[in-house]
Amino acid sequence: MEDLNSLAQAWLDAWNAHDLEAILSHYADDIVFYSPFIKKINNDPSGCIRGKEALRTYFSRALTAYPELHFELYHIMEGVNSVVLHYKSINNLLSAETMIVKDGKVVEVRAHYK
Repeated sequence: MEDLNSLAQAWLDAWNAHDLEAILSHYADDIVFYSPFIKKINNDPSGCIRGKEALRTYFSRALTAYPELHFELYHIMEGVNSVVLHYKSINNLLSAETMIVKDGKVVEVRAHYK
């Protein structure tokens, strides 16, 4: 659990610092990332990104589109080789991200918003 808590806190700190390289350091090269915001920011109806370089482009666009971005963490929920982060996201939306973790890197994300 401590490793997942550390991962979650480092992830949050990187986002709140708007540090793209620190953000990307948490993801595996073959990351699969699903988010409704991919549809909006990337104009991609699939809502899915595959690979770290495509994720870099998406996150860079997101940081530009939301310069006031700041996440507020509410809960970290541990699973089997996974963690769910429940936090306040952009525009005060509630978010829950399910992150599948392998060898200390996030290999898949499913982002949810309300």
